[in-house]
Amino acid sequence: MTANLPECKAIDDQLCINTIRTLSMDAIEAANSGHPGAPMGLAPAAYVLWTRVMKHNPKNPQWPDRDRFVLSGGHASMLLYSLLHLTGYDLSLDDLKNFRQWGSKTPGHPEYGHTPGVETTTGPLGQGVANAVGMAMAECSLGARFNREGDNIVDHYTYLMCGDGDLMEGISSEAASLAGHLGLGKLICIYDDNKISIEGSTDIAFTENVEMRFKAYNWHVQKVEDGNDIDAVFKALEAAKAETDKPSIIMLRTQIAYGSPNKQGTPDAHGSPLGKEEIRLTKKNLGCPEDQDFCILEKSLDICRLCQVTGASDEAVWQKKFDDYCKKYPELAKEWDEAVNSKLPDNWDTDLPEFLPEQGPIATRAASGKVLNALAGKIPSLIGGSADLAPSNKTVINNSHDFQKNAYTGRNIRFGVREHAMGAIMSGMALHKGIRAYGGTFLVFADYMRSSIRLAALMKLPVTYVFTHDSVAVGEDGPTHQPVEHLASLRCIPGLIVIRPAEAAETAEAWKMAMLSQAEPVALILSRQKLNILDRKKYASAENLSKGAYILADCKGTPDIILISTGSEVHVTLAARDILEQKGIKARMVSMPSWELFEKTDQAYKDSVLPPEVTKRLAVEAALPMGWEKYTGTNGAIIGISTFGTSAPGGTILKEFGFTTENIVNKALEILN
Repeated sequence: MTANLPECKAIDDQLCINTIRTLSMDAIEAANSGHPGAPMGLAPAAYVLWTRVMKHNPKNPQWPDRDRFVLSGGHASMLLYSLLHLTGYDLSLDDLKNFRQWGSKTPGHPEYGHTPGVETTTGPLGQGVANAVGMAMAECSLGARFNREGDNIVDHYTYLMCGDGDLMEGISSEAASLAGHLGLGKLICIYDDNKISIEGSTDIAFTENVEMRFKAYNWHVQKVEDGNDIDAVFKALEAAKAETDKPSIIMLRTQIAYGSPNKQGTPDAHGSPLGKEEIRLTKKNLGCPEDQDFCILEKSLDICRLCQVTGASDEAVWQKKFDDYCKKYPELAKEWDEAVNSKLPDNWDTDLPEFLPEQGPIATRAASGKVLNALAGKIPSLIGGSADLAPSNKTVINNSHDFQKNAYTGRNIRFGVREHAMGAIMSGMALHKGIRAYGGTFLVFADYMRSSIRLAALMKLPVTYVFTHDSVAVGEDGPTHQPVEHLASLRCIPGLIVIRPAEAAETAEAWKMAMLSQAEPVALILSRQKLNILDRKKYASAENLSKGAYILADCKGTPDIILISTGSEVHVTLAARDILEQKGIKARMVSMPSWELFEKTDQAYKDSVLPPEVTKRLAVEAALPMGWEKYTGTNGAIIGISTFGTSAPGGTILKEFGFTTENIVNKALEILN
C-alpha cells in the first residue's frame, strides 16, 4: 500500500530529526569529548524551529532582519553545528568531523565570530538568556527608531533555547524579570525541561515551579508535554509569536539522549560520549544505518536546505522593502547604515565639553556625564543606563526618556539592581548590531558582572562600562563598597581596555577612545570625589591619553626618577614631583590611564616615556599593586593598597594609606638613596 502524503511527511521529518541526533552523537564520539544528551533530546524542536518557523538565510548569516537564535546551553553545541551544516551555512561535514579539535570551526562551545551563523558565544550557563534579552531589546529600540507606518524594516524575533542549568543561574532570573517588565513580545524561549543535571535528577537542587515563576515575571507560558511532538512544538511557537505583549517561554518536556537504549533519561548522557556500542544500538533503535558514521541521506539534506530557498526569498522581500524605504526616507536610511555598520556620524566629537582649570574641580564621574550627553547628541545609537545607580554614575541621557514597555524610543535603560544581567544584555545589544551600549555601576560591583565582561572581551564587542566610585576614597561606605583588587582584576582580562582618567579632560578623551573602539570593550574607571582640572597650557595635552601613558610633566635631561600614576593619585604625585624638583632631583611625571592602550604603542614610544636606562621608578595608585612591577622594575617601588579599606572620610583614608605628597616624596628619596 502506498503511504499517504501526511505519513510521508512524518517519515521525512523523522529522518531529518534523527540525522541531527546521529551527527551529534558521531561528532562527539570522534572527539571523545562533548555533550550528546541535549542535542538528542532537543533535535525535534530545533528542527521545527529552524526549518518551519525561523526567518534566516544560510547564504547570508548577517542579513539585518533575520531572526536571532541563541543556544544558551552552549555545551549542546553539536545541535547548533548540525543545524548549520544541514541547512546550508558555510560549515562542512569535515568541520563537523573536526569537532573540538585544534583550529576547527566547531569548538566545544559556540563562539561568535568563529563559526558562520553563531550569534553569540555561550557556555557559562545563563549568559545566553541575558544575551537574548539584549537582542530583543535592540530589536525593539531599532524598530521604534526606524520603522514607519507601512514601512517596517525591523521586524524579527529572538529565539532562545535554554535548560535547567540556565534557569538555576541567577543571571537568568535577572534577565527574565527585566524582559517581562519591558514586555519583549518578540522574545521566545524554548526551555529544555529534561529534569536531568550533571549530578543526577534536578530534584536534588531544583524543585521550584518554573511555570509560576515565569508567569510572575509576566511571561506567556505554554507547556508541551512531549518534546518529540513536532506539531505541538510548531503550534506552541506560532502561539508564542501571536503573543505580542509578553515574552514567551515554552516548557518542553524532553528526554535527554532520546533514543539511546541504556542512557536515555540518565545523567551519564550529559557530558560524555555514548560509546561506540551504545551509538550502534541507538542508531538501530532510531532506524538509522548502524554501520555508518556521519551519515546524511540526500533526502534529509534536500529537505533541510530548502531553508536556503525560503531564506533567500525572505531576504529579497526585505531588500525590496528596504530599497523603497531608502527612497522615501534617505536621512533615516543614512542613519540606519551608520547604526548597523557601527559607523560614527560626521563630526561626532565636535561638541564635546572643554574642561578648563578655572571651571573648578569636578569628579570624573560628573565629567563623564557631561561628555556622555554631548556624544549622545551626535550618536543616536548610543543607548544605555545603570544598575539602579544612574544619579551616582551620571549615566542619564538628558534629552531622552526611559526605555520602557511601549516606549522603546527611550535611550535611558533602567536595568534595576541587576549588574550581571546588565553586562550580558549590553553584549546582546552589541551582538544584534545597531546599538552602542553602555552600562554603569560602582567599580566594586564589577565583580557581579565579571563573567559578562569576560565574554564581551572574548567576543570583541564594543561596549562601554562606566565604573564610578573608583577607590577607597569612597570613604564612609566602608570596605564593602571600596574597590581595592578590582583594577587588577579587570586589567587581567585579555582584550578589555581599562582607562582610569586623572581628571575631566582625560575623561573626555577616554570616552572618545570608547567610541572609536570597534573590537574591544572599554571600562571607564571614574572618581566619586572632585578633582582639579589640569592646566593643559602648563602640562601635556590630554589627547595623549590615546597612547595609554604619556609624559605629563618633565625635567631637563635624563630623569633621576620617573613617577607614574593614574586617576586621582596623579594630582598628589604631580605635587610630589614639583617638590622633588625643588630639591634638585630631576623627576618625570607620567600619567598612565590605560596599560592596555600603552601596550598597543610601539617600543620606541614606550621607551621614550619609560627609558630603559632610568630604573628608579615609583608607581602610585590607590589599588592593589599587582602588575605594576612590569613598569617599575626591580629598582622601583609601588605605593598601593594590599588590604581592604575601612569606613572613614575619604580624605582620611587616603592619608592613612599613604597617598599624600609627603609620603610620595619620602618614598622617591628612599628609592634614590
